[in-house]
Amino acid sequence: MSKWLGEAEQNVARLFNLARREAKNSPVIIFIDELDSLMGVRRFEVGGETRVRNQFLKEMDGIIDKKNPIKVYVIGATNKPWDLDQPFIRRFQKRIYVPPPDYKQRLETFKLYTKPLKLAPDVDLDRLARLTEGFSGSDIMDVCQSVQLKVNSEIFERCEDYTKAEPRPITMRDFLEVLEKRKPSISKESIMQYEKWFNEFKAL
Repeated sequence: MSKWLGEAEQNVARLFNLARREAKNSPVIIFIDELDSLMGVRRFEVGGETRVRNQFLKEMDGIIDKKNPIKVYVIGATNKPWDLDQPFIRRFQKRIYVPPPDYKQRLETFKLYTKPLKLAPDVDLDRLARLTEGFSGSDIMDVCQSVQLKVNSEIFERCEDYTKAEPRPITMRDFLEVLEKRKPSISKESIMQYEKWFNEFKAL
């Protein structure tokens, strides 16, 4: 957005023009995070926001023209798909719901985030994956960071010269203590809401 009249929609046009030029050599992806902040339904909207949204609709219509296909792909991510304005929803040819990770995915996530950590032999990643049903990948990352911080904090509490001390290996007990204080960041109600939206608007 810009305080100058017409500049914000020009920025959108420049972005897509650049993408079209680059797409002559190789495919281009425009990724928009927090899609709802740009394309969400608004009750009170100033003129500049309306013009930007209309420009975006125009640009997306241009890249999905079947007569003149362009290798420019717009990908958006949002935690609030129900806030999206329907004209934008229609312009995304595929709408994909990414559910919380299942057991195998949680296990692989634990393997990824514990790889750089010093683990004790009793750490059971299989059990941790089963204990964290409903946790997101971000939740699991936070758990792994929390156990590392927990172990690191012991150095400052017990050692006089902490510059030469090394943290002890992380144990299964450390993980269990952290998990006792944590809940999944995604509620069951939210998952039901996601599934309801997906069943209404899905396009795989």
